[in-house]
Amino acid sequence: MNEEEALTPDLPLDGGRPVSEFEAPQAPSEPERPASASLIAAMREQIGRSVLGQREVINQVLACLLAGGHVLLEGKPGLGKTQLVLALARSFSGNFGRIQFTPDLMPSDVTGFRLFDMKSQTFQLRRGPVFTNLLLADEINRAPAKTQSSLLEVMQERQVTIDGESMTLSPPFMTLATQNPIEHEGTYPLPEAQLDRFLIKVLIDYPEGNAERDIVTRSAAEVPGESSVASVEAVATPEDVVRAQAETAAVQVVQEVVDYAVAIVQATRDSKAVALGAGTRGAIALVRIGKAIATLHGRGYVIPDDIKAASLPVLRHRVQLAPEVAMGGQDVDAILKSLVESVPAPRQ
Repeated sequence: MNEEEALTPDLPLDGGRPVSEFEAPQAPSEPERPASASLIAAMREQIGRSVLGQREVINQVLACLLAGGHVLLEGKPGLGKTQLVLALARSFSGNFGRIQFTPDLMPSDVTGFRLFDMKSQTFQLRRGPVFTNLLLADEINRAPAKTQSSLLEVMQERQVTIDGESMTLSPPFMTLATQNPIEHEGTYPLPEAQLDRFLIKVLIDYPEGNAERDIVTRSAAEVPGESSVASVEAVATPEDVVRAQAETAAVQVVQEVVDYAVAIVQATRDSKAVALGAGTRGAIALVRIGKAIATLHGRGYVIPDDIKAASLPVLRHRVQLAPEVAMGGQDVDAILKSLVESVPAPRQ
């Protein structure tokens, strides 16, 4: 299997069976393949040079980029969360910023501040790292809520307010935040309001197949100080990404598919296994990511299986299990899979 085949989803779908995240439907002959599909395929190939064995994760992150959203990356240490973000940053020629969140980080360290310049006797603006195209918020749950909340405005409105002055960021803007799910000492869980700002939550697990062997072999041969991220080349510009996002937003969605997305979200509110269901923003996110999945696979319209494929990454951070269910050892993904399968899908 060549590299392109290894990075391209190849699992068929049919409308009547369960689907896993971001499986690829069989592309119909019409309409013509969107131009952005080729762009994303090139970015996927470049990222795959550095990140091995995470095909589905790469597709999810690229889908979120197409949808113009933000990603919460969660995984055990050493699985390449930061490397994935760095590879994505190098695959297009936009600006990149990184913040290492720590307990003593202040909001002004994120957004910026005005400093009085004694020489000019004026206040000078010092822009924070959020003034960029791609922002890595590394270990975001290590900073207290006061600092975490400094990202709310920029993630939702793409602007930063400093001393009463609002400044708009240049598009595209995307935040990728990482957190460690197994280390809770000295961390501050993200509140529901901030979790809802992330369009999807991506879980990074151990590499697929023999990829772990390849990662070890390659890393052991690297000269100290070098990284495989250096092999990633820029194949897109910020303007290319903005055009791809506009093309994705224009993907057609029939009313039956919208109703299907709403029904899935409503099912999370009606389930006795869920203490807090997803809100309307969850349904909006389902449709937006559904459009992005359609674009990834070269279609100009959304099918029900796109909504199914989007359900886990879109909803897993937007619902809370009932205490008795959580104590019984069931996880959110298992409950969501059951709920999605219980909702009748419209005929394709």
